[in-house]
Amino acid sequence: MKWVVELSHYELAFEPRRAIKAQALADFLAESTTPAEERVLCPRPWNLYVDGLSIKDGSGAGLIIESPTGAQYEHALKFMFKASNNEAEYEALIAGIELC
Repeated sequence: MKWVVELSHYELAFEPRRAIKAQALADFLAESTTPAEERVLCPRPWNLYVDGLSIKDGSGAGLIIESPTGAQYEHALKFMFKASNNEAEYEALIAGIELC
């Protein structure tokens, strides 16, 4: 009630926040997304190529990020932990996604 008195001097009305229900969330998503025909499509998508490896001396990864224009960005990573080949591949993918 304190805010009602304070806001009455400025001809504003205070409405308490209500809980967000599933329908309110659905309405928000419907209002805030762009229809498919209005989206600007890239002529080519970005591409991420990853390769993880594990040897007895450690593990690492190689990443190549390719832009829609064809520019390539290469990264080499050395992991400071032991990992299997599969774990190195997963870590390479995660690192690549974070870099993108």
